[in-house]
Amino acid sequence: DTSGLPAQASAVSGASEHSSGSPEALVPDMIVRKVGQDYQVFLNDEGIPRLRISATYRRMLREGKLGEPQAKQYLEDKLRSAVWLIRSIEQRRQTLFKVATSLVKFQRDFLDHGLAHLKPLVLKDVAEDIGMHESTVSRAVASKYAHTPQGVFELKYFFHSGIELYGGETMSSLTVKDRIKKLVAAEDPGKPLTDQQLVEVLAAENVKIARRTVTKYRRELKLAPANRRKRISDVQV
Repeated sequence: DTSGLPAQASAVSGASEHSSGSPEALVPDMIVRKVGQDYQVFLNDEGIPRLRISATYRRMLREGKLGEPQAKQYLEDKLRSAVWLIRSIEQRRQTLFKVATSLVKFQRDFLDHGLAHLKPLVLKDVAEDIGMHESTVSRAVASKYAHTPQGVFELKYFFHSGIELYGGETMSSLTVKDRIKKLVAAEDPGKPLTDQQLVEVLAAENVKIARRTVTKYRRELKLAPANRRKRISDVQV
């Protein structure tokens, strides 16, 4: 039951910053809400009609009022197709619920505390957790959005690689990217941080990362290299 839950939300935070979707209003496919000490997933079925088999046609078949055998066969075939369609839709709905519930379990810290606590996750982790094939999980999350306490996010946002920390643990690559973005935003405009300096700052924060990876992440964040950032700052001054 999703009564009282937000059926429509703006593409804020996660959806606008971390997905390819437009910043227009969108209707999330599910709502993740904290109930007591636990998070629960509510599928958003508002606006989606419930399919049912016509009682009239069932009665016609049961009472034998179709006349010609061909008419009976035709109707039986159509009813079987309708039942198959309804069952398939419900199966996909249940698969989505299982996948979302698994994601909530894996990303509990993110839901509580935000991006810095996002965990590395791959399709295989969720597939093994719910006993399904990776391809099934991939299809289930395609173009699906969740409204969470941290904002609206495309489900595939939660699947990403990890960066090794000194000591053997891992950190989400998205968390590392966010840290690089913040370091650049806070740098001295007259002495912008080079990629090697970013590597050194991250190493001091226990993040084990190669300079080429920092360069890759900086480019993905659409941040210019240090020499170009310095020139831009000089012109603005």
